[in-house]
Amino acid sequence: MESFARRMVPWATQGFPVTENVLEIGGGSGAMAEAIVQANPWVRLTTTNADPVMVEVAQQCLVRFPHAEACQADATRLPFEDESFDTVVSFLMLHHVIEWEHAVVEGSRVLRPGGALVGYDLLASRMASLVHRADRSPHRLIDPGAFKPVLDQVGLELLALRLSFGGRILRFVAQKPATR
Repeated sequence: MESFARRMVPWATQGFPVTENVLEIGGGSGAMAEAIVQANPWVRLTTTNADPVMVEVAQQCLVRFPHAEACQADATRLPFEDESFDTVVSFLMLHHVIEWEHAVVEGSRVLRPGGALVGYDLLASRMASLVHRADRSPHRLIDPGAFKPVLDQVGLELLALRLSFGGRILRFVAQKPATR
């Protein structure tokens, strides 16, 4: 998983620099967080998850990195101050938040001016619906035209929006304006 995550981070971030104080929402086991801090040892990284068991797994994964931590948090109600992170990343987790729009709003709220929301997620497709129905995980897949209007609503400027894997995956980079 570790080598997979090391290859996924540059693909997911599309070359956008992950800088300074980083928040990962819905970080699961911590594999992507670990890949980020290994590639960028100068960053301070906080990874979150709603599931306390996954937070414990991520804490173990990150124990050797003094500037990385894992904590429990609901992506729709992040326990952080406004404008406290330079980069917010989300890797394949928004569709697991039924009201994923609220997670985008929260990601924008905690971003500093000039900061970026970066990541990738599943778009609504027959295959993704079947997989999630079979595993019975809570989800609400993102409709292809639904993501950009949410970014517009929260005032994030879209820098990159790419469809991958036959239009099944959405990769995004959106920046909070440096001045208001």
